[in-house]
Amino acid sequence: MMTRSAPLVFLPLLGGAVLLATLAACGTGDAPESEQVAAATARKCPAIADTPVKLAGGSFAMGEDDVYREEGPVRETTVGGFWIDPHEVTNRQFAEFVEAADYVTVAEKPVDPRQFQVPVDQIPSDMLKAGSAVFTPPDFPSNNYADWWKYVPGANWKKPYGPTGSGPVDNEPVVHLAWDDMVAYAKWRGGRIPTEAEWEYAASAGKPSKNVQPAEANSWQGAFPNYNAESDGFKGVAPVGCYKPNANGLYDMVGNVWEVTADFFRPGHNPDEKDNPKGPSENGAYDPLNPGMPSRTVKGGSYLCAPNYCQRYRPASRQGRDPGLGTSNVGFRLVYDQAPGA
Repeated sequence: MMTRSAPLVFLPLLGGAVLLATLAACGTGDAPESEQVAAATARKCPAIADTPVKLAGGSFAMGEDDVYREEGPVRETTVGGFWIDPHEVTNRQFAEFVEAADYVTVAEKPVDPRQFQVPVDQIPSDMLKAGSAVFTPPDFPSNNYADWWKYVPGANWKKPYGPTGSGPVDNEPVVHLAWDDMVAYAKWRGGRIPTEAEWEYAASAGKPSKNVQPAEANSWQGAFPNYNAESDGFKGVAPVGCYKPNANGLYDMVGNVWEVTADFFRPGHNPDEKDNPKGPSENGAYDPLNPGMPSRTVKGGSYLCAPNYCQRYRPASRQGRDPGLGTSNVGFRLVYDQAPGA
């Protein structure tokens, strides 16, 4: 069982700034409720089905060589067939699981002080309260990650902006989940977390990954982190189905929220592993921004990705992510080895 990580806001005080850097590199987080303002451009978000899409499997060029070093080398990769959710798991879907299983997420539980590896009396009391990290855009340009983040006691999937904020929106992706929460949902649902290769195959939809900010995705327009022009219709996370699906009929495979895969993270791809690759072993995992933790690989970028900072709104994008820490714009979707309900 994975224990939750020490709240990232306190980590720099303990020599743990690497995790903060990891999250900032991912651009993970969500604008607080006070920052959720009317979008500059209205966008219709029709209701879409939950029915998983069947993909026959096949070969594709996995990776990208000309953006971030950890995304290459490009290799011809083959995956078997599977079914995949057409959109990210939503608050509505996760609420059904919570009610049925009487489940409590990691972010709703107090923090184990042993995670800090310092005496308890040196830990600010708020850092031991149940909560999660919330992205808070500053009013000024900044490259200092501490200007962007707050550990908010009471922030979790039910209260994504904290205890005084609004509750979850049914058709928005569920966030603030740790790896254990996602696996528990997958087991209940009869699916699993996709491998990185499966996820990228589904996202690529027959086209090579290219470093172009997509028009049909929820990403950041403007100068990150303090100015978002919102020309895509949203300042924060968007409901699923607001943007056109890819050629596989899948929504939000890039942008909106990062999506967790089952693979442990290590920079770069092993060119010899081409047939249904599953990434490195846990012992072989290595995240240079968080060397003390076997990170999981997240894919697709989020609405915080902007050309001036985070060019990860692409199928090939990949980053390590602490599996014990839920954040406010990291979500997931499931794949299935047989037709759901069969």
